[in-house]
Amino acid sequence: MTIESDAGHGNSPAAWTAVIIMLVAFAIGTLAFWFELPWLVIAAAVLVVVGLIVGKVLAAMGYGVGGAKTNPKAHN
Repeated sequence: MTIESDAGHGNSPAAWTAVIIMLVAFAIGTLAFWFELPWLVIAAAVLVVVGLIVGKVLAAMGYGVGGAKTNPKAHN
């Protein structure tokens, strides 16, 4: 399998950034739910959507898999 045919499995700056934002949002949302803070649960849900949007914007800017601003790396 060549680098060009490998999808990269989301291994890009855009994907990592989106996932980290969404993981933090889920952690905040879980704690907020546990401590019965509905406003913070809603804020965490909004942050999940923000993470998705940030990932899409970064991918559109060339930081996604196969983007112009990323360096493809071979998998071991």
